[in-house]
Amino acid sequence: MKKHSLKNEILKKLPKIDGVLLEILENSEFDAIPRSVVLKSARETIEAERRRIIETADESALKNIDHDFIINEIMAKSLKAMKPNLIPLVNATGVVIHTNLGRSPLCRDALDQIMLVARGFSNLEFNLATGKRGIRYAAVEELICEISGAEAAMAVNNNASAVMLCLDTLARGREAIVSRGELVEIGGSFRIPDVMTKSGAILREIGTTNRTHLRDYEAAINENTALILKVHTSNFAVMGFTSNVPLSELSDLGKKQGIPVMEDLGSGTFIDFSKYGMVYEPTVQESVASGADVISFSGDKLLGGPQAGIIVGKKEIIAEIRKNPLTRALRIDKMTLAGLEATLRHYREEKDAISKIPTLRMLTMPVETIEAKALTLKNEIDSLNHPDLEARILPLSSKAGGGSLPAQNLPSKGIGLSIKNMSANKIEKEMRGNTPPVIGRIEEDLFIMDLRTIEPDEFDIIKEALSLILQNYKGMPHV
Repeated sequence: MKKHSLKNEILKKLPKIDGVLLEILENSEFDAIPRSVVLKSARETIEAERRRIIETADESALKNIDHDFIINEIMAKSLKAMKPNLIPLVNATGVVIHTNLGRSPLCRDALDQIMLVARGFSNLEFNLATGKRGIRYAAVEELICEISGAEAAMAVNNNASAVMLCLDTLARGREAIVSRGELVEIGGSFRIPDVMTKSGAILREIGTTNRTHLRDYEAAINENTALILKVHTSNFAVMGFTSNVPLSELSDLGKKQGIPVMEDLGSGTFIDFSKYGMVYEPTVQESVASGADVISFSGDKLLGGPQAGIIVGKKEIIAEIRKNPLTRALRIDKMTLAGLEATLRHYREEKDAISKIPTLRMLTMPVETIEAKALTLKNEIDSLNHPDLEARILPLSSKAGGGSLPAQNLPSKGIGLSIKNMSANKIEKEMRGNTPPVIGRIEEDLFIMDLRTIEPDEFDIIKEALSLILQNYKGMPHV
């Protein structure tokens, strides 16, 4: 039989869609799965099998259609399609504010408040005292002002939005003066110059990459100057022969010239981390006290809350920003507001914030506490009692992440895993494929798990994931 005829004969044996649907939907396991999902999976699976037959050059591979394989593939595809794409996982990387892993985990009170607000109606834009329309920012404005010392505050959906909104309001069509050393890229290829261009502000660069002086700002001021912008380089550090102008001096210059001064703090923090043996990071309170007219910062980085861009400053400036039509497009939603409010309440007492906000707790966690966690997890892993599995406690260095505290290395402890005849890449892949996934890192052919970012209630997940790997382990080389 000619190959072309053989292919046609094999193609005729592919199962019909209707027959496949009937066979699968008779299974009670699929009662809750919409018919449309099974239909899509069946079409994709059978079409893939059709392409395999047509494109194969090996005639021997065309002899049989495995009906059971096709049915199982369709069932697996259907079940996978019903699972959420966004899922929880174990962050064993040691990067506390991991952008790819969702940045800051929320505190218990924030989660509870989000659930309360999301499950029904709320006073999002309703003033209960007057019975009239209210302002959504009222939920957090008083708290932010209480903590920061600012006159007024508001929040939008992230800090890039906050910067763009402020620039659009204060400097559209006019110049904003910025030091060249502060023209940062804030992640995801978004750069301060690009944000400024989109806002309609005209960038006026001054100084050099490593040195900018007050006289540079003074020389750049002209009749078209609308704003002096200072960008805190929170995601990198310039070392050596450097010079920059303190915010307080820029505020004095702005007042003298009648020009508003803005600071983009980037990560933003209400806590002086130097008190906890870490590098100094300017606080929001200090920026407010310096006299800046408007300050923006993130809610989901060092603050430890949900994604948000927080704007604080002088009342007249904030009032002007609120009137900008862009504010509606960039506004914060009710669930974010609920989580942000609950997070902010902990900042009324610093000890409360450090102990209850996960990001702050992880960042300030003593290495002795981390080592104790590492020993507990090692004992759990050792209890699997597999001769080819080895777990070692190692000294590590954690990172804040999320473009925060770039010069800070956090001494930590972790577990280095090895399995005889199995590469670290293979272990990493298997752990990543677990449900839920365990995300670590690879160093010196070891799968590394940093205990700074692992919660004790996740130890069982790690142990079970390793147990599953070992169940399928045959002692043969894996690559």
